[in-house]
Amino acid sequence: MKRTIACCCICTLSAACFTMRAQHTFRPEWAVGVSAGANGASVSFSPKVQQSMYMGYTGGMTVRWITEKNLGIQFEVNYKQQGWQERFDEAPDGNDYSGLYYRRRMNYIDIPFFTHVYFGGKRLRFIVNLGPQAGLLLGEKTASNLNGLEPQRTNAQHDMPAAKSLEWGIGGGMGMELRTGAGFFLLEGRYCYALSDFYGTRRTDVFGKASAQVFSLKLTYLFPLRR
Repeated sequence: MKRTIACCCICTLSAACFTMRAQHTFRPEWAVGVSAGANGASVSFSPKVQQSMYMGYTGGMTVRWITEKNLGIQFEVNYKQQGWQERFDEAPDGNDYSGLYYRRRMNYIDIPFFTHVYFGGKRLRFIVNLGPQAGLLLGEKTASNLNGLEPQRTNAQHDMPAAKSLEWGIGGGMGMELRTGAGFFLLEGRYCYALSDFYGTRRTDVFGKASAQVFSLKLTYLFPLRR
């Protein structure tokens, strides 16, 4: 009888340990997909240039690998519109420049490489992405009706194309992920700050700083390859 009870206890404990281990077993997860969203961009100039937010859009492809519980890596290749739009409500010469505008759109291929962190349950997760990114300038386009007027304290940027094509910086975002049988749907707010300048910034140059900063709101769809 005692042997029977002991055997039952051992079997029960073994089954419990196996069940607990099965519950904590983690399976790596690959997912690929596409994203689209809107950007609000500006440029940190020194000397300062009065600006309002330049609105553009972004979209691209995403690959995500969840390597362990609550942690993974995320790689993206995006097309991104950024730049700046000047505002003239504080004209230094006291003239009224209302109705005038100057804006520049800069088109980039952007490649972020993020650490991906998540918290939550099987269906709804809170996500955080953070890491470096690099971009390549494809081209730029200006629109203006200034006709030679100089409404800013510094106006050299109106006729200066970008001197550097490579951009690099850091980015991060937070959002929510809804996991369904049809795939994963993510809504994320993101901020990216360039640590590089697209103009020359030596003492003999016009600007001591010319680096982009971009706010984004993105919707991403991911399809799991392994779950």
